[in-house]
Amino acid sequence: MPTNPAPSHLKIVPDPVDLGNPKLYINRELSWLQFNARVLEEAEDLTHPLLERVKFLSIFSSNLDEFFMIRISGLREQLSGGVLEAPPDGMTPSEQIAAVRQELMDQLSRFSHCWQNDILPKLELSDIHVLRYSQLQPKQKKLLGRYFSREIFPTLTPLAFDPAHPFPHISNLSFNLAVVAKDPERGECFARVKIPTTFPRLLRIPNEDMVTESEQLGLTELAANNFVWLEEVVAANIGLLFPGLKIMAAHPFRITRDADFEIEEDEAADLLESIEEQIDQRHFGSVVRLEIDQSTPDSIRDVLVRNLSLAPYQVYTQDLPLGLSSLMELTRIERPDLKFPPFLPATPELLQKSESLFSTIRRDDVLLYHPYDNFMPVVDFLREAAKDPNVLTIKQTLYRVGSKSPIVDALMEARENGKQVAVLFELKARFDEENNIEWAKKLEAEGVHVVYGVLGLKTHAKMCLVVRRDEDGLRRYVHLGTGNYNPVTSRIYTDLSFFTCQPAVGADVSDLFNALTGYSRKDSYSKLLVAPRLMREQLLERINREIDRHKTNQDGYIVFKMNALADKACIQALYRASQTGVKIDLQVRGVCGLRPGVPGVSDNITVTSIVGRFLEHARIYYFRNGGQEEVFLGSADLMPRNLDRRVEIMFPVESPRLREMVLHDLLNIYLKDNVKVRRLLPDGGYERLKPKKHETPLDAQEWMVNCRGKGTVDKA
Repeated sequence: MPTNPAPSHLKIVPDPVDLGNPKLYINRELSWLQFNARVLEEAEDLTHPLLERVKFLSIFSSNLDEFFMIRISGLREQLSGGVLEAPPDGMTPSEQIAAVRQELMDQLSRFSHCWQNDILPKLELSDIHVLRYSQLQPKQKKLLGRYFSREIFPTLTPLAFDPAHPFPHISNLSFNLAVVAKDPERGECFARVKIPTTFPRLLRIPNEDMVTESEQLGLTELAANNFVWLEEVVAANIGLLFPGLKIMAAHPFRITRDADFEIEEDEAADLLESIEEQIDQRHFGSVVRLEIDQSTPDSIRDVLVRNLSLAPYQVYTQDLPLGLSSLMELTRIERPDLKFPPFLPATPELLQKSESLFSTIRRDDVLLYHPYDNFMPVVDFLREAAKDPNVLTIKQTLYRVGSKSPIVDALMEARENGKQVAVLFELKARFDEENNIEWAKKLEAEGVHVVYGVLGLKTHAKMCLVVRRDEDGLRRYVHLGTGNYNPVTSRIYTDLSFFTCQPAVGADVSDLFNALTGYSRKDSYSKLLVAPRLMREQLLERINREIDRHKTNQDGYIVFKMNALADKACIQALYRASQTGVKIDLQVRGVCGLRPGVPGVSDNITVTSIVGRFLEHARIYYFRNGGQEEVFLGSADLMPRNLDRRVEIMFPVESPRLREMVLHDLLNIYLKDNVKVRRLLPDGGYERLKPKKHETPLDAQEWMVNCRGKGTVDKA
């Protein structure tokens, strides 16, 4: 792909070049906002089916919630703690918070316009009506009033705020009404009413011609695609909670709290119990954001700001309903004409035979690319191991498995069948802790050896080891992946699965499991690159090897495909490679701290990003190495947290056939995308590329659906 030269007026660094110059780095938080802006662009994309555009709006909103809970809360902690260590770009916490708010104002304005002026009218034309309560007909309001009295009213609890009642606790991301009522004797009173989560956020309502005085139907029984916001129904009927008082105002608000907790593991006698306690504390973290409706009067705003101890910059005012991640509810409507055509993942021919998976893996390594290739062979690998009388031991790492897991079911079955089963369950997988705790307890109850992660680290590596007694002796069968052992996310994330029984790989995986579940100082492996000890060093060695090779042969080439690039040492190594003349193609879905196209620094580096129907999640690291090509796959991005604070692996693809598949059928296609791809500019912004006149349009994900998947409707 061609590089993008920096604008002639952009003088970023002096000569000679100082690779520590903060101007050479893009701020992580602002880069993340650029990623979420690309998600918003997908919602604005008129070529997408309508309900898919709604989905992208929901994802944008959900991403933003997590950004405030984790990243903004982290910046505020640095600010309050007087942290002086600056990121590579040199911005202070206060500078970052101010820059984030400025960028967000534009994005939220675009979001509002996209929903209210574009998508909402088109939903109306498609006979899907998302209405404000004020738009309803009298008969519809009457039916909703009956429903409110019967179903919602009993679940509500008004909490007063006055000298006798302290300001109530507001839980994280809950929807609330700030109510002002006038008492004949006491005057104006303030109360908070929490909107219950036991009802859909979007209540389904009937068309007016369906309403009769005699109908007693519950709203969930009605088929019409007419919806109204739950909090508006509550607000319209709030007087029932305050008999004898006059309702002066009822306005929605929502807060976001710090949800990033740290466990002092060396002081925790029981890690599982400590994490359970910390999960509960998420509801009590410091407030980092208050969202209110633009019609909220200053008097209510002041009460909330004062009692939540907020600064003005933490208040976000909106002209549309709050918390629109709830729009995901609309995507459950059965309207195939408004969604992407479903497709059936393919099963490679070598796995379609009736023989044992172990026999297939013994003949050759197997590589799958999800969701285009079916995830079921991964599940079948464990199910077969659980039943096979020749299997002695199964060892597995689990990070995010979901609420229903055939993987965990297979592990429990294996234990029931007398296998030795050991599972490293990472309890610290953010926002999946509760799921993981429940699964860990169930596995332990079945007699599975469960290890709750490693002291001071998160175990993010994706590994499964099966020890089997074959005719010629014991053999280790291994599955390694770039994504989680989760069949649900495997249909919407792009990830790679690798099966092998290579003795050297099996020995490495066995050694690593022993280090994770027991005591070991082993930090060198034959085939695997392992974090936190040596992965960065081994990657830098390969970048330097490419530099040395290019100096003599002028053929240096590096391609990295990953989720994020923020590690300063890795960025500087790539800068040095570019200065030598090594051509570097980076495809980074999310955060990227490297500035491409800077004269004298990164002229030979291009950075692109693809946000589309599927979440790009696979990590691929390619080094030309003078024709002795190396391809590594793995779970790690080039981030300090991955390289220093997580157990991660990268594994080589040494089969010439599979290596060619990765290079030709994956990387080559992604680098040729000219439909969905955005290119990072030196100033940190992105531009969307379009096919040139002589070019054939190529959407990499669509190509994968049609050429790797079956491209047919999945009726399962």
